[in-house]
Amino acid sequence: MTDDGFSDDGFSDDGFSNDREGPTVSCERCDREWTLDREVDDLDPGSHAIEQFALDHERHTGHYPDGVTPWVARCDRCPDGERFLSERPARRWARTHARHTRHPVRLEPPRGDPEVVSAGDEEDGS
Repeated sequence: MTDDGFSDDGFSDDGFSNDREGPTVSCERCDREWTLDREVDDLDPGSHAIEQFALDHERHTGHYPDGVTPWVARCDRCPDGERFLSERPARRWARTHARHTRHPVRLEPPRGDPEVVSAGDEEDGS
């Protein structure tokens, strides 16, 4: 299972050559393409510029760029839920919500079958 909700379809990191051009993000629904050179330059290493762009894009348009499908953690008993672009924070949110509320949480990966996280589930802490 992959740790993130990104495929190679909407992103290209071949711009990280000697000319320091940033990765490219495209959105077929918006009929646009963006080069994130400024975002990469303005942020520290490890800042996840592509992930932040995808989250901002969804926040402003209601959909993700091409090649991005989030992990969805959704409580089965209350209206609480969140979307994440990688597995680790999605699992952390699901475990925490289940532990604090004793509600089962449905964890839906970008690909594959969903699973239910319950308060009694033990994880290795990763």
